[in-house]
Amino acid sequence: MNYENLTSADLDFLISVVGKEYVSTRDADLDQHSKDESFHQAVRPSVVVWTQSAAEISAVLKYANDHHIPVTPWGAGTSLEGNPIPIFGGIVLDTSRMDKVIQLRADDFQIDVQPGLRYKEMNATLAKQGLFFPPDPGANASIGGMIANNAAGTRTLRYGTTKDNVLRLEVVLPSGEIIRTGTRAKKTSSGFDLVHLFIGSEGTLGIITEATLRLSPLPEKFSAAITSFSTTEAATQVVTNIIGSGIVPAALEFLDTATVRAISATGEFALGENPTLLMEFHSATDVALKEELNQVEIMCRDGGCLNFEAGLGRDERDRLWRARHRAYDILVRSRPGVAYLIVDVAVPISEYSRLVSAAQAALAEQGLQGYLVGHAGDGNLHPLVPYTPGDTASYTTAWAADEKIVEAAIAMGGTATGEHGVGIGKRRFMPLEHGASLNAMRAIKATFDPNGILNPGKIFESD
Repeated sequence: MNYENLTSADLDFLISVVGKEYVSTRDADLDQHSKDESFHQAVRPSVVVWTQSAAEISAVLKYANDHHIPVTPWGAGTSLEGNPIPIFGGIVLDTSRMDKVIQLRADDFQIDVQPGLRYKEMNATLAKQGLFFPPDPGANASIGGMIANNAAGTRTLRYGTTKDNVLRLEVVLPSGEIIRTGTRAKKTSSGFDLVHLFIGSEGTLGIITEATLRLSPLPEKFSAAITSFSTTEAATQVVTNIIGSGIVPAALEFLDTATVRAISATGEFALGENPTLLMEFHSATDVALKEELNQVEIMCRDGGCLNFEAGLGRDERDRLWRARHRAYDILVRSRPGVAYLIVDVAVPISEYSRLVSAAQAALAEQGLQGYLVGHAGDGNLHPLVPYTPGDTASYTTAWAADEKIVEAAIAMGGTATGEHGVGIGKRRFMPLEHGASLNAMRAIKATFDPNGILNPGKIFESD
C-alpha cells in the first residue's frame, strides 16, 4: 500500500473534528504512542488524536480513507506483540477519553461500555453490585484493546476468553460507516457472526466504539490451593488429569522451577524451589468446594506431589495471585540489564507436557536461562526468553528460541498466539498455522478495508 504523508491541511481537518487540544504532534505524545509493552521497535506516528465519540471516529476514518492515511487505534498500550505500534506512521487514534459505563443491566448480567474504559476500574465498580467481567489479562488493559486482541488470562478455564463474554458491538468501518452487530440475547443463530469477526481482529477491520459485555456473579465461595512436584513432567501430567476428571478450576497456573526460585528469592513469597501449580476454585456452597478440593488433592498426591496446601483464605489467595502476576517484574529486577521476549503459545491440553519439554529444549539449545509460566488449564504457555537490549546477537538468539517454540506448538495442533494476538511478532507464523485459509482472511480484510488504512502491517506479513 502507498500512504500519504500528513499535511497541514490534514491537521487542520483533525482539529476541526476533535478540537485543537486533542490533536498533538508533540514529541512526548508521539513517543508515548510509538511503542507498547513488547520488545518490538518503536515507530512514531505523525499525529495523535484523542476522540470522544463514534461520530468523531467516523469523521476521522472517512477522511483518512479518502486521503490514504494510515490509522492505528490505541487503547492502553499494554499489548505484548506490537499490536498498536504505528509502523507506517500516520494517525494514532487514542480512545482513552471514551471511558464511560453507558448502562449497567445487573438483572441481565450485562454492561454497555465505551472502549477506553480500563478493565480494573470497571471491575472495581461492578464489585459493588456483586458482579465482575471474568477475562483477566493481568495488565490494566482497556476494554477495546481486550476485545481487539481477544485477551484472556488466568480465569479462562472456567469463564472463557474475551470472545466468550462479548454480546454486541458498535464498530466504525474504514469508510466511516457506523454499524451495530450482535444482540443482547444469550444466543442467536441470525446471520453471520460479525461480533466474533471483529473480536481478535486487532483493529484491522474496524474500530470498536461500544461493547455489550456478559458479566458473572462474584463467587460466593472460593479457595486457592498450591502444590509442587519434583519434576515438570509430573506437574504438567497432573494438569491433564485434573481437566480430564471434569473438574473445572477457576484458574490453574504453572510455574517452572526457575520462576519459583526467583519469586521465592524476593523474600515476599515462600513458594519453594520446585515446579508449582497454583489453583483456584469457585462454588456456590462450602460442601461442593470441599469436595472438589478433596478430589484434586487425591489426584495431586497420586501424581507424586511434594506438598499440597488448600483452603487458603482471601489474604493468602490474593498473595498467591500477586506472586503470579508480578512474576515478570520480579524476573526483570532479578537480572538487571536483561529484557524478555514473552512467547505466547497454546496447545491441546493433552500436549501441554510435550510443549513444556519442547520449550525447555529450545532454550537449552540456544544456551539460554529462560523461565516458563502459563495458564496450564487451557494449554497456554508463556516462555520468557532473555536477551540483552541493543545486542543484535543476543536478540537473534532469543528470536531463534521463540521460533522453535512456536513451530513446536503449531506442530502439536496448537497456535502461535493463545491470547496476545498476532501484531508484528507472530505474522511470520500465520502461513504455517493457517495455510490456505490465510487467503480468506486477506479477502475479508480487503472487503472491509480496501485501502488498507486500518492498523496496516499487522497480522499479514507482506503488508
